[in-house]
Amino acid sequence: MENQKKVNVYFIGAGPGDPELITLKALKIVEKADIIIYAGSLVNKDILNYNKNENVKIYNSAQMTLIETHEIIKEAVDNGKLVARLHTGDPSIYGAIFEQMVLLDNDNINYEVIPGVSSAFAANAAIKWELTLPEISQTVIFTRVEGKTPVPEEEKLSNIAKIGGTIILFLSVGLVDKVKKELLEGFPSNTPAIIVKRVTWPDEEIYYTTIDKLDLVVKENNIKKTALILVGKVFDKKFKTIQFLKRSYLYSKK
Repeated sequence: MENQKKVNVYFIGAGPGDPELITLKALKIVEKADIIIYAGSLVNKDILNYNKNENVKIYNSAQMTLIETHEIIKEAVDNGKLVARLHTGDPSIYGAIFEQMVLLDNDNINYEVIPGVSSAFAANAAIKWELTLPEISQTVIFTRVEGKTPVPEEEKLSNIAKIGGTIILFLSVGLVDKVKKELLEGFPSNTPAIIVKRVTWPDEEIYYTTIDKLDLVVKENNIKKTALILVGKVFDKKFKTIQFLKRSYLYSKK
């Protein structure tokens, strides 16, 4: 029954940076939106140019509080306006949309979430790899090291590192010393690590290293934010050679 209600508010995953990575569904909403609230410098402003509404009002949420954005959305809905709330990447991963949705639910305002291309998948595309390989890694973990925002004890990076698999670290490059220390609780020091900064933006940077040199690479290149750290033996370059190729059973003759 909920899906039959009129939707005036859309949480949109705007992708990692490249304005062409927005989905067609999201594009159609952005084109006609009356109100656009975007997540500051994390969202490429070129996406705002897709809007064709000459009366559109645009707000930068980096300069606003949760309550301020909610009041703008609420007023817009009361006046029958269409709202596009743009988040970077896919809004379901560290997008801080849950608290916004709770307020909308409390005010009985219907909304829809349009998924976007996560920076995690964009980073993997940039290095032309695969996050899972047969017999090497079948588990991918998205996480962050504990900083100002605490994490549950069992989800501390030092504990997750003991699981192994493929780990993609968001919002952690600024705490690289802690990242390195906790990763070494579970991974060998020579485990491949890749840093992808500002993925899909014109100034994208990619650095290949190992866990034991992770801090050096980050500091030498002055990487402080907007970067992902990808870790796991799956990224060993030898697996991209015929000699060590791990073939999937999907295309096997057996």
